[in-house]
Amino acid sequence: MSGGGTQNSLRKALGAIKDTTTVSLAKVNSDYKELDIAIVKATNHYERPAREKNIRAIFAAISATRPRADVAYCIHALARRLSRTHNWAVALKTLIVIHRALREVDPTFHEELINYGRSRNHMLNMSHFKDDSSPNAWDYSAWVRTYALFLEERLECFRVLKYDIEMDRPRTKDLDTAELLEQLPALQQLLFRVLGCLPQGAAVHNFVIRFALSMVASESIKIYQAISDGTVNLVDKFFEMQRPDALKALDIYRRSGQQAERLSEFYEVCKSLDVGRGERFIKIEQPPASFLQAMEEYVREAPRSSAVRKDQADKPKEVLAIEYKKTPEEQEKRSPSPPPPEPEKVEKAGGLDKLTLDSLYDDAIRRSNQNVSYNPWEPAPMSGAMMQQPMHDPFYASNMVAAPHSVQIAAMANQQQAFMFQQQQQQQQMMMAAAPQQQPSNPFGNYGAPVHPYSSGMPVQTYNPYTGGLM
Repeated sequence: MSGGGTQNSLRKALGAIKDTTTVSLAKVNSDYKELDIAIVKATNHYERPAREKNIRAIFAAISATRPRADVAYCIHALARRLSRTHNWAVALKTLIVIHRALREVDPTFHEELINYGRSRNHMLNMSHFKDDSSPNAWDYSAWVRTYALFLEERLECFRVLKYDIEMDRPRTKDLDTAELLEQLPALQQLLFRVLGCLPQGAAVHNFVIRFALSMVASESIKIYQAISDGTVNLVDKFFEMQRPDALKALDIYRRSGQQAERLSEFYEVCKSLDVGRGERFIKIEQPPASFLQAMEEYVREAPRSSAVRKDQADKPKEVLAIEYKKTPEEQEKRSPSPPPPEPEKVEKAGGLDKLTLDSLYDDAIRRSNQNVSYNPWEPAPMSGAMMQQPMHDPFYASNMVAAPHSVQIAAMANQQQAFMFQQQQQQQQMMMAAAPQQQPSNPFGNYGAPVHPYSSGMPVQTYNPYTGGLM
């Protein structure tokens, strides 16, 4: 025991020497020597809370009335102090300064702290921090890491809610469904970090840890009040939600009931540790189980489509965030675009069907392949076996497809001409057949002689009356 006590005394002496050296360097080399001295004294190695004088000096440097460069320097000095130390007391007291600044300084400090975390590594990320100088320091280090997680979640909650839950009035009573589904999970996550701040082991009896725990417990009251108001508002809107939103709301409601039970245990531990002596912890009431069953039944029968906010639904779709609106003059000058052309309908020329056209095509091919004589006195060719067979049509397969309109018109003209020629030929043949019965007069022959001078009914003269005159 004596060896351990000597080691602790030596460690405290070394810590005091470090603090004195840092203060001396700040007096000589720093442009913000008063601020640096206040930070070192407020976060020294002594295992007791910092003096209020040093805390107020730091708060004066980060107020809204000071230049932003001073605020940025103070945040940088606190982050440097937090990242270089391996002592749990220095780390815890630095976190307490940041926590109190979030509670007592104007919201501009929140924004500066968030911007600092975006530009550099998160200063509150202490997941790898440990102080292995003693067995008790292990328990203290564990609580320091948990406390840093709470402060980091507190900043995230401020970013989502756009206001500080401790300094401002809760606004969850007046939110719509979309805002409730966004803000309530952030508040529940913050309450989850609160419940994780219960000390374990040697940290239960540490005075500095109890001081920080009292601030966490006092904030939990307003956090739970905001969650309760938001849950009541969410339940009022629950039976009008679509299924996706109802599922999210049901998860929020279930988690709210579970956290309410754990928060009751948290308050009992705080009372036993005499933490939050002046605080009036609220009484947590559990919701009835029948109401949870009714919500689950509604989720199973709720509509599938998700409800969207009206401002998002009515918002026109923009391309590259540029929206071009035409002036009334441009809209009047521009004529409406013509309707798209209708597909061309193929109609048969002359109202003929395909069977008639095919027969006309075949007839024209047959006539073109025959030896047609234009002599009206030549007998017509014999039909039957002596008729010349038509040649094979290489385009016969395409006859099943309707020809274009212009081709059909040309074919009809050719067919009409061929048809007229065929009628003339038939008329001539009929006239030739009726010629022997009419016996027309021959002005150059004997009266009553037939038209053909050498027909079978005409006797042939055996003498030539002109032979003698010529000789």
